[in-house]
Amino acid sequence: MVRVERALGALLLVGLASGCTSSNPEEKPSFTDPSVAPSVRASAPAWTEPAAYSYALAFGCDESAPFGRYQVTVSGGAVTKSERVGGSALPSASAAVDLGPVTGQEGEEIEVPTLGQLTEMARTATEDGAEVNTTLDTADGHPVKVTINVTDTPDGAQCWTISDYRTS
Repeated sequence: MVRVERALGALLLVGLASGCTSSNPEEKPSFTDPSVAPSVRASAPAWTEPAAYSYALAFGCDESAPFGRYQVTVSGGAVTKSERVGGSALPSASAAVDLGPVTGQEGEEIEVPTLGQLTEMARTATEDGAEVNTTLDTADGHPVKVTINVTDTPDGAQCWTISDYRTS
């Protein structure tokens, strides 16, 4: 009789535990990337880099006066055209932050990334312990702003703001 009571108790326990799981056997478990802020997670779909697209990029954390504005065309996962369309002078080569190759005419220029490269840069910086904030478009999930700070000071951040994103 004691065995029957234990068996029924175990069956009841299994029934309660299974009631806490999904009732839909077709439903697959999902993974949420911990590097994405919770507010972004709930509002933006997953983004996959398209084969061809264009966008405008503002580099610099002061959105009213970025260091550089660029019009960018991407095809096959590579930047095929990057044209500087404005922005203030960039810091000199002696600045603590490496901004890319020197052009000679307008100070230092950044090497403009694809949005996939920018996303990967944010992921790598997060893994390395940097403070990273990424804002995603709520319609299709492409990045619209990425801020990376590898220093201990707020003014050590680098910011990339994306606008006029269009797929081809």
